[in-house]
Amino acid sequence: MTFKKFTAIFVLSIGLFACNTVDEKTLAHHTAVPSTTAMATIKPTINIIPEPAELVINKGSFHLNSATKIIADEHEQSTALYFQQYLANATGSQLVITSDNSNLSNTIIFQINTTLAKTLGDEGYKLTVTSENIVIAASAPAGLFYGVQTIRQLLPNSLEQKNNKTPLNFTLANMKITDKPQYAWRSFMFDEARFLHGKKAVYKLLDQMALLKMNKFHWHLTDHEGWRLEIKQYPKLTSVGAYRTDSQSGGTQEWNSKTFIGEPHGGFYTQEDVKEVLEYAQQLHISVIPEIEMPGHSAAAIAAYPWLGTDTKAIDVPTRFGKHKAVYNIADPRVVEFNKNVLDEVMALFPSKVIHIGGDEVLFDHWKASDEINQLMRDKNLTSYAELQVDFTNTISQYLNSKGRRMMGWNDILGGNVHNWQKSDDVKVNNKLAQNSIIHFWKGDTKLLTKALDDGYQIVNALHTRTYLDYTYKMISVKKAYNFNPVPKGISAKQQENILGISCQMWGEFIPTIKKMENLVYPRIAAYAEVAWTSPSNKNYPRFEQKLNGLKKRWDVQDIAYHRNK
Repeated sequence: MTFKKFTAIFVLSIGLFACNTVDEKTLAHHTAVPSTTAMATIKPTINIIPEPAELVINKGSFHLNSATKIIADEHEQSTALYFQQYLANATGSQLVITSDNSNLSNTIIFQINTTLAKTLGDEGYKLTVTSENIVIAASAPAGLFYGVQTIRQLLPNSLEQKNNKTPLNFTLANMKITDKPQYAWRSFMFDEARFLHGKKAVYKLLDQMALLKMNKFHWHLTDHEGWRLEIKQYPKLTSVGAYRTDSQSGGTQEWNSKTFIGEPHGGFYTQEDVKEVLEYAQQLHISVIPEIEMPGHSAAAIAAYPWLGTDTKAIDVPTRFGKHKAVYNIADPRVVEFNKNVLDEVMALFPSKVIHIGGDEVLFDHWKASDEINQLMRDKNLTSYAELQVDFTNTISQYLNSKGRRMMGWNDILGGNVHNWQKSDDVKVNNKLAQNSIIHFWKGDTKLLTKALDDGYQIVNALHTRTYLDYTYKMISVKKAYNFNPVPKGISAKQQENILGISCQMWGEFIPTIKKMENLVYPRIAAYAEVAWTSPSNKNYPRFEQKLNGLKKRWDVQDIAYHRNK
């Protein structure tokens, strides 16, 4: 994807960002306003989400106009070009980018300063606005990019709209911001295995993630009800596995619903589609982490190639959501080789150092009934089916490691009593999961999380009762989302070092439309963004609510169907 195409899509998928005017006594924050006498006394609140670490407002302002120059050298070019095009797309004025720093008056200066790494890391930044110029300084391009996202939120709504003919003539209040993230892992998961929503929906989500300084897009591409990624060695995965004849209807609390939509659903991403999404995400400093489920949640693959299944009967792609008994026959070397071959194509596409293999909710019924599986367990001296899963998962982990990648999976891959429907003897484990696995903690007693930390595993906290976006607002309100702490009570400082961050999940069951998806994602994604970026001591829910009002006005113009009640 060319940069021109990137910026065109970027502008198409963003809308106006309106700022609230409030009494000065309410907040002493200021933002950009058109440079006119009539507007000079208006002092709207700064709607920066997530809240910066340090923010000081000073007297005076900077005047941004068509004569402003951008100063950047080769290491800062990508972010400078992004910002240049952002302004040009709305106003038609293309600011000059130059490396000549002999005259700093009326300039926007991008600075890579590696010494800032000690205090701000790779993603932190310093933003200084004076009457003379704007300086964005960071130790790496990601920090510069997040500084630009802060400026976007300081600038008027009109700059988010393509070709609106708004003159480039604005003032920004003088200020100093020093900012860095609380966590390195700030993730949004999007499930398209259940319902495919397409590239435009993904681009729009990526844009909002970038604005909110989220950096991991976890793409759930395979599951029982659909296989959404083209694998050239196994074309039936998409020609068969990407299509189902119907879809169960209902909601999060209606898993036993017997009603159906009454129409087929299908589709998939070609590898060329994926390359476009990856290029787009890369320019937004978002890492795309693919999830390819194994050994469970695999009915769509087994429908395509029945020999993959432990039960050799041919099946259709399920139309009912939820848990299914279909599971890979990992006693068959061909099946293990299949998974490795799929991962080869995944790794050839995705540059992410982390590959997610799912591993959750494996029903052991078919394994228990299989002579092959039980013989494999005897051969390996394994005493439970959870141990068998750990053994298989370690094989996959070792394979990914040999390719310079790292495995991530839901916390089921550790064994242990994650679900109340599991038999205790089935989930006891004596073998150990590969040490460099990243554990995506989603369910179970927090003692399981604590034990994983004690055992030295790195954790991304995604506790389902606090982070699942398919849950209703009655179950997880915006305030409940905002108050989520990824560090459970009683965790030591040493243990806390292994909590990488948080993830919020948009599971797709019963979510057939983009509008329904948006209603569940927004505004809670903004709450999770602030949880992940802002230090707990700097969080303030009433202040967040006030800032959120400005963000909602932006979503109104974008026609994002956000939830309108708390």
